[in-house]
Amino acid sequence: MTRTAAVKRETKETKIDARITIEGNGESDIYTGIPFFDHMLTLFAVHGFFDLRLRADGDLDVDFHHTIEDIGLVLGQVISNSLGDRKGICRYGEGAVPMDEAFSRVNVDLSNRPFLVYNLPKTIRSSGQFDVYLAKEFFRALSVQGGMNLHINALYGENEHHILESIFKALGRSLKMACTIDGSISGVLSSKGVL
Repeated sequence: MTRTAAVKRETKETKIDARITIEGNGESDIYTGIPFFDHMLTLFAVHGFFDLRLRADGDLDVDFHHTIEDIGLVLGQVISNSLGDRKGICRYGEGAVPMDEAFSRVNVDLSNRPFLVYNLPKTIRSSGQFDVYLAKEFFRALSVQGGMNLHINALYGENEHHILESIFKALGRSLKMACTIDGSISGVLSSKGVL
């Protein structure tokens, strides 16, 4: 079985087109107009073994916020749509990734009950246009539209690039685990019988 979905979203601020294949090879074709964000989304795809095609055209002349948040909304939708009724999925996933001096742990529950926990080292001093605080807007939108309980804990690190890289890689790994079909799961993994 190959699970795939595509979503298009167009507003006065952004135009986004995304397609994902859950059972992929980590191949990506991403253009957001924000090179660093392209790099982070590529890491997510590679380490989650997702095939991801994403195109975004946003009002970057204003700032990055609308584009980054709307990409989170679209990526969450496309992931949720690819999972369908979520029958047979492991539901829970975890990823822990070191990146030089940084270390992050990401846990996800594909429960259809969105929630974001986002903990960062207290020592971060952001200086770039795309930073850990703007990334939070992406993760919040992703969790809401993806129906994810998403816990991101960057436990330590000094270099903001390394911290973000460890988070996006760990997100890919944890989401891959949660999306995996387990033949021993009949229906959905919930005592309620529904996610």
